Amino acid sequence: MSSSVSFEGGGRVRPLTVHRSATARRMRLAVDPRDGAVRLTLPRRASLSAATAWAETHRDWIESSLARLPAPRPFLPGATLPLEGREVAIAWDAAHPRSIRREDDRLIVGGPAELIAARLLRWLRAEALARLSEDSHFYAERAGVSLGRIAVGDPRTRWGSCAASGDLRYSWRLILAPAEVRRATAAHEVAHRLHMHHGPAFHAELARLFGREPGAERAWLKRNGAALYWVGRAG
Repeated sequence: MSSSVSFEGGGRVRPLTVHRSATARRMRLAVDPRDGAVRLTLPRRASLSAATAWAETHRDWIESSLARLPAPRPFLPGATLPLEGREVAIAWDAAHPRSIRREDDRLIVGGPAELIAARLLRWLRAEALARLSEDSHFYAERAGVSLGRIAVGDPRTRWGSCAASGDLRYSWRLILAPAEVRRATAAHEVAHRLHMHHGPAFHAELARLFGREPGAERAWLKRNGAALYWVGRAG
């Protein structure tokens, strides 16, 4: 639940969100790098007034953390966004065709200006699904496994997931990352078709499918992944 306490940093204002947990043994504060949410987790029987007072003692840390978050990158005419690791500009003109197309480092967008964000998001999701489907089937053939349904969404905690049924689900935001990062994620999920764990056998299979250990790609996501969540956000 949101409390009456709020914090401001970097032009962002975020309420303190309180979550009671049956397993929490102490109070915890966190600023989510993906959306700037300020979360206070506390044991079920902890005093709410004492907890919010404690959070207030950390106001400087919270507000400095908000100020350090990546800048929002809304979909606006003339703005840029990353696409497969390269910056591309949104080249909008109402007279352009409604179908979005890429020309070198530009995305040609037409139609009403107020529909730019929604139409770009649909296009990016479709591009992500097409590329990730292609990547997944490539590695599935190499692994000798079958796949179920492939879908994209906007999960908060995982870049990809593999169900026991063979269904794969990815974050559409992988289309924003360099192609090798996207492919490494696809190889990771396909490797789970053979090993539903992260033990040595899984990592050996992943390295075989990808052609090498994808340490650089994991490091890229760890270093840059949070910024991808701010693409398309207004604030």
